[in-house]
Amino acid sequence: MSGIIRLYKRDEEGTLHFREAWIDEEYHEFVMNYGVVGHQSTTEETEAADAAAGEGLMEAFAAQCAEDGYAEIPDEDQFWVVAQYALKTKDGTSRDRYLEEKAKDALIGHLAWRGLGVVDRSEFSDAKLNIFCLTPEVNKTVNAIKVCIRGEDLDFTKLSIGAAPYNGTDFKLKHSAKPANSFTL
Repeated sequence: MSGIIRLYKRDEEGTLHFREAWIDEEYHEFVMNYGVVGHQSTTEETEAADAAAGEGLMEAFAAQCAEDGYAEIPDEDQFWVVAQYALKTKDGTSRDRYLEEKAKDALIGHLAWRGLGVVDRSEFSDAKLNIFCLTPEVNKTVNAIKVCIRGEDLDFTKLSIGAAPYNGTDFKLKHSAKPANSFTL
């Protein structure tokens, strides 16, 4: 059992909660991160003296989560939220590649610490930089992306955000810094 375990549960009011855990091999710690999706999480670390101890903690975490009603959300039940930058050239410049790395790094951390999913990939296409995020909560993720991009001073004026179901191809515009009626990849 390696990697990260990420699980979700809706409470009686419909609020989505998350729990995730992983082994930090550098510090020999079992790390548990949890909270309400869309809000800064709480993190707890426990010493894991060796690999066997870490595996035991991961197994206990998975068992407790299952008992508490937490489960994975299958990809097909999630959504794509795409942060898109308009570029000046068809394939992007070295400055655009720098923007891609900075934006991806910022979004990876910002979304993860709020249970809002993962940055899946990025691509340059037709004078656009698209950063694909897989998430269980569209509106909270759109808001988090706007906060993150503004907070990191990553050219908010060129940002548009679109969303579609996992298997969908019809992206709906959720945010645009410039007047727009539609969102295309």
